[in-house]
Amino acid sequence: MHAKPLAFKKLGAALCLALGPAAGVEANSAALEATRGSRLQIRRAAGPIEIDGKLDDAGWQGALRVDDWFETNPGDNVKPGVENVAWLAYDDKFFYAGFDFHDPEPGAIRAPLGDRDNVPSSTDYAGVILDTRNDGHSAMMFLANARGIQYDAITDDAGNGEDSAPDFFWDARGRITDRGWTLEIRIPFSSLRYAKADPQTWGVLLYRNRPREYRYQMFSTKLPRGSNCFICRANWLEGLESLPRSGGLVLAPYATGVRRSLAEGGLGRPLVGQGAEGEVGLDVKWVPSANFAFDATVNPDFSQIEADVAQIATNERFALFFPEKRPFFLEGTELFQTPLQAFYTRSITAPRFGVRGTGKLGSAAFSAVFAEDEGGGSVILPGPVVSDLAAQDFKSWVAATRVKRDIGRSHVAVLATLREVEGGGHNRVIGPDFQWRPNQKDIVGGQFLYSDSRTPNRPDLAAEWDGRALAGHAAQLWYQHSSSTWDWYGQLTDASPEFRADNGFISQVGHRQTFGEVGRTFRPETGFVRRLRTFTFADRVTDRDGELVQRHASAGFGFDGRFASFVRLRYAFDRTRAGRELFDRNQFIYSLQVSPSRTVTQVNVDGFVGGEIDFANERAGTGGNVNLSASIRPTAHLELALTERRRWLDVDDPVRGSGRLFTARVDRLRATYTFTSRMFLRLIGQYVETRNDPALWTFDVPRKSGGFQASGLFAYKLNWQTVLFVGFGDNRALDEQEKLQRADRQFFVKLSYAFQR
Repeated sequence: MHAKPLAFKKLGAALCLALGPAAGVEANSAALEATRGSRLQIRRAAGPIEIDGKLDDAGWQGALRVDDWFETNPGDNVKPGVENVAWLAYDDKFFYAGFDFHDPEPGAIRAPLGDRDNVPSSTDYAGVILDTRNDGHSAMMFLANARGIQYDAITDDAGNGEDSAPDFFWDARGRITDRGWTLEIRIPFSSLRYAKADPQTWGVLLYRNRPREYRYQMFSTKLPRGSNCFICRANWLEGLESLPRSGGLVLAPYATGVRRSLAEGGLGRPLVGQGAEGEVGLDVKWVPSANFAFDATVNPDFSQIEADVAQIATNERFALFFPEKRPFFLEGTELFQTPLQAFYTRSITAPRFGVRGTGKLGSAAFSAVFAEDEGGGSVILPGPVVSDLAAQDFKSWVAATRVKRDIGRSHVAVLATLREVEGGGHNRVIGPDFQWRPNQKDIVGGQFLYSDSRTPNRPDLAAEWDGRALAGHAAQLWYQHSSSTWDWYGQLTDASPEFRADNGFISQVGHRQTFGEVGRTFRPETGFVRRLRTFTFADRVTDRDGELVQRHASAGFGFDGRFASFVRLRYAFDRTRAGRELFDRNQFIYSLQVSPSRTVTQVNVDGFVGGEIDFANERAGTGGNVNLSASIRPTAHLELALTERRRWLDVDDPVRGSGRLFTARVDRLRATYTFTSRMFLRLIGQYVETRNDPALWTFDVPRKSGGFQASGLFAYKLNWQTVLFVGFGDNRALDEQEKLQRADRQFFVKLSYAFQR
């Protein structure tokens, strides 16, 4: 137990380092000068601007005009084949962006109605990306399609990609014309965060997405291929003067009502109403300045959140990952994205309340979360060969914080998490991480974590939960090189057997892993294929005694083609442990994405066929899986999203015989009818089933198991926090006679209203 105070002394020292003198600011300025695009001089609007998509207001007269655009895909920073013009302006309260996009086939514009953030790459959309802190590291995205359906996100150059979870208050209107389409965007300065300076200088990128025979992407600045940064390429935006102070307060109280019915006495029994229940809660967001933001939620309700698409868990060695969907936990998550996922918000299964603070001081940024978790769900019990799950049948308190300091385009950071269990038990994790970018093509990164744990005294839930003390480490070091033609990547991972991250998603410990990949990219200028990448990679995992867990080698290719398509094919050879035995398997692995038309907007297919391992019974077999998803839009208002998943495994056992061990399936259909940009109706039906041949198993399994879930939701949104939800859910499960029987049903209503200041 002496490691705990030592660990937290190290945390204090690391925090002092991260929040120390902002020497990185000067280095960052020099880096921006070397990468930034042209300088743009914005002016105040000459008059009022009404957001109606018409671009005929007096305020646009004399506004900054931007007509220098570059096609970055599939072309390499060439002049676009269609005309793009943008105007930028501002007044005392708002930042404005207007766009006029020419299209030779206005009837081919893809702009369906949908819910906020439902603006996929298979549709026409455009907008503005603002680096309001002018640090070249992160930016806010404000994009909309030709009907004004909004998409907002945070993006950064640290490798985390786009995070569409944060929602901001802003307005957009699109209009399809006889020569293309127009778009107007108005962003309140209260939704932006910028330094206390006058005049202001920001980074800005203007963007257009145009999917036709290829996906054409156009920007207001050049994006060199093979570069490892994006925001650093933004144009300079100068001339913003006398802006209001950044910040504001939003209070969003809400009330919910739920009526549940349960099949008391077992499946097939009549549903018995449990009576109506009501709850009230509150969301608060306070931004006192550009550098700090505080969020709190009390008694949060997530009943309106769409249920996860079921994943097939049969014959899986490790826990399956599900993405976070709950609004409170989504904002600010980019600061918790690290090489080792030591903080995973879905580990907080039933929060009673939560608070979060984010901020920035000079070149240092931080985020901190604290929540009370009422319990439920599962905790991952990791291992070198397999992981297990244990029921989280207790209350706990969760905290996590990360501090990151930018040094030029590189950074150093410290992450700390803790979970204190009611009745005894804890898990505390701490450690630094870094990312070094010596040039535009290379990145070196790494992370080291130390954990100190005492398991709950609940041996009824898990064998290792007997109050024992555990301590261990996890570490990862990686290197990436990318250019317009060659790329390679190498990674080393080491995790001791007693390392635990109960607030994270780390399902394998007690192992050492080496991974390497090399790729070569070709870019034909004509023909069906516009980008072709060939690759090969190898992976080796051993336990701490040096015994092989898995050895894998694979080679293949992937390409971008017509119809915004992407194809990836590879052949894999591996040797993998199941129990104490090693088995060989060869597999053909495939993936296809295509966006063929305005009606069939997206089709994705992936899976494998070939050798497989029966991990549960520790023997070799053959099998495969197929995952299909498709989005079909019969009209601009209606979207049908289909998901089909199949997995099967055949075995040849000298004792038990040969045959199909199991077939597992998931069938899901989601239908969404969007009346207006503020109102929609969503219906979901999902059937999950696993069929087994009990004679081929070495232990007892049911011949058939599964269930059916149905849900419906009507939503009306004035904005993302002023909402009305009315919905229902109905669950049925297969009984011993393999018939679907009612399990439970619920109806709910939620009303929330946002007060802004």
